Amino acid sequence: MSHFFYQDKPIETPALILNEQKMKQNLKRVMGVQEKNNVKVRPHFKTHKSISIAKLQLTMGACGITVATVTEGELLLENGIDDILVAFPLTDSNKIKRLFKWTKIARVIFTVDSMEQSELMMNEAKKWGLNPEVWIKVNSGLNRCGVEPNNEVLELAKFIKKENVLNLTGIYTHAGHSYAAKTKEEIRQIAKEEALSVLNSVDLCEKEGISLPNRSVGSTPTFEAAATYSGITEVRPGNAVFFDAIQVGLGVAKADEVALTVLSTVVSRKSNRLIIDAGSKALTTEKGAHGNEVVKGYGRSLVDGEFFITRVSEEHGIIDSTEINNIQLNEKLQIIPNHACPVVNLYDFYYVQRENGQIERWLVDGRGKSQ
Repeated sequence: MSHFFYQDKPIETPALILNEQKMKQNLKRVMGVQEKNNVKVRPHFKTHKSISIAKLQLTMGACGITVATVTEGELLLENGIDDILVAFPLTDSNKIKRLFKWTKIARVIFTVDSMEQSELMMNEAKKWGLNPEVWIKVNSGLNRCGVEPNNEVLELAKFIKKENVLNLTGIYTHAGHSYAAKTKEEIRQIAKEEALSVLNSVDLCEKEGISLPNRSVGSTPTFEAAATYSGITEVRPGNAVFFDAIQVGLGVAKADEVALTVLSTVVSRKSNRLIIDAGSKALTTEKGAHGNEVVKGYGRSLVDGEFFITRVSEEHGIIDSTEINNIQLNEKLQIIPNHACPVVNLYDFYYVQRENGQIERWLVDGRGKSQ
């Protein structure tokens, strides 16, 4: 049984538990690509949504932080983090303006993936008299945002350079489809395609006299392999700060390396099942990002053997099993969530198991900042 106390009182469940020692080990692994491959690290904020963790990442060597939304970016800028990439093509003029005001005192990198969207940003930049830094997003196989590699990248780069309003300095991609891989070899192949979609596009642009010195790739499953390709200058893993059941299922991490768990309580015992107080509002209903079920159920509990959350409703999690006689009512179970990123966004704070044995509360500062 796991016992957790905060200020001499038992922690009420469900609760988010963060093991600081494991998190730091994960961060050392992430930052290790800098020395091995001479690349920078710009981790994603959307995984942890914590100012404390973002500043720890910077202290450990990150060159800046990646954000998914304007409100995340504003939060970081307001808290003194002055180098951010907005990894989302903005089309709302109000959102663009809200970040433009920071560009004179901080590095804010905007991203573009079409001539139409680039023109929207140019029009706003002209009004402000700015020359904002932008990177082109390329589609490396996820088939979400992004222009296609090579010729489409070149066409967009030429358009931006011709207008001479946006300061084009880089290209980036996200191989999120690696989450659907079934083997480590498939992950390595996706990492290769990810890196080459960037590097081949850069070569084409440079032959036309267009320099793209920043070449950034992302995705926790692929970042270590993609970083080995000469010419890649930056990686942007997000989930790697914690890891989760999906990463364990993919073979990217081991279960004992996962830093984030959800603490739950057994509230009912039946002959063939346990019911805990962590349901979909504590664990989500995700069973594998981008369509691949590399995990069982809705989370895994490691106590006296391995049990999976087989069913969830909003407040209830159910473990269907007849091998549960030794688990008692009110017993606390730690659950590895399937996907840490959306789970974090369900909580106001972490209970952090510090390396000195103490438990502290750290805010999930960016919770709900989805605009």
